[in-house]
Amino acid sequence: MEPRLNLDERPFIVIWETTQACDLACVHCRACAQPVRNRLELSTVEAKQLIDQVRELGAPVFVLTGGDPLKRPDIFELVEYASTNGVRISLTPSATPLLTREAIQNLKNCGLARLAVSLDGPDAQVHDNFRRVSGSFSWTLSAVRWAREVGLPVQINTTITRHNLEYLDSMIVLLEQLDIVLWSVFFLVPTGRGSTIDLISAEEFEEVFEKLYQTSRRVSFDIKSTEAQHYRRFLLQRRTEEKRQGKAEPLPLFFGGVTPDGIGRAPRGINDGKGFVFVSHLGEVFPSGFLPVSAGNVRNESLRELYRRAPLFVGLRDSTNLKGKCGICEFREVCGGSRARAYALTGDYFAEEPCCIWQPDKIRQFRSSRSSQVARAM
Repeated sequence: MEPRLNLDERPFIVIWETTQACDLACVHCRACAQPVRNRLELSTVEAKQLIDQVRELGAPVFVLTGGDPLKRPDIFELVEYASTNGVRISLTPSATPLLTREAIQNLKNCGLARLAVSLDGPDAQVHDNFRRVSGSFSWTLSAVRWAREVGLPVQINTTITRHNLEYLDSMIVLLEQLDIVLWSVFFLVPTGRGSTIDLISAEEFEEVFEKLYQTSRRVSFDIKSTEAQHYRRFLLQRRTEEKRQGKAEPLPLFFGGVTPDGIGRAPRGINDGKGFVFVSHLGEVFPSGFLPVSAGNVRNESLRELYRRAPLFVGLRDSTNLKGKCGICEFREVCGGSRARAYALTGDYFAEEPCCIWQPDKIRQFRSSRSSQVARAM
């Protein structure tokens, strides 16, 4: 992976929503997925054209998501087309009866680089209630086992919400028993079926950050956060404090590097529209799947031009556009806050991160100066 990826020129990661069809009914679903495919989805020919564009753009990571990609009968053909044309590909299927041992073997044979499945609780009761389909927990664990049997690296995705926060310790115990390469921890953005009542508090974000950090120091798998850009601020602050105490150790792979299966990790500073691009099942191009503002459509314009030139993307990559405390924060280049969460809660994707407790130096200096002035006046 390039140590200095120019995020103005190309994204680090492209995610394509292959379909919104899915046989689960997850409580937080961004896509409000349904069992039946939309007849206006990108066709097989259009999908291959998109893959060609991803290759030309040179994005290190390409993810096929949904809905459930296995609802597309051409998914194996598309995985093989991508892998044989030099595009390293990951896939995030839903844990349903479609995710069989044979399907996983076929994906491996077609050249899939990594399988990512969701696990949102330490047992069937918690996970299946979250996914709203009985048996999903069992299918997920079976998929992990089958993937490892055929030598396919596995990533676990977990969405942190009010529903499962109290079970996080038990989740970590379970994950340590699985042979995975990455745990991707997603922090809810209240879009689609996701509700603000499911969102944890800013203080609870910090508690989860601490738990992830401590876990990362001892487990064999990598850990990354999604839509919690301020975890980078947390890591840097912890690193600074440990240096001060003379016991600093290398930072987790969060700040770039390569996981055991050879897939690179995102460089610092990546954000919605900044190193990240999402293509919907209809071809619409968004800064992320959780920021539903379209820059255009790949049926009419190239992904390269939309990412590089569209005002939406150009604006999101310019940190001087950030407002509130994000706009004056000393961590704005490495963090920048979740633009998707800001948009979901305020309607303004440049607004400050709603779930961050950090007070930038400029604010603290101003308050200190004001306190001194008041004290002198008295």
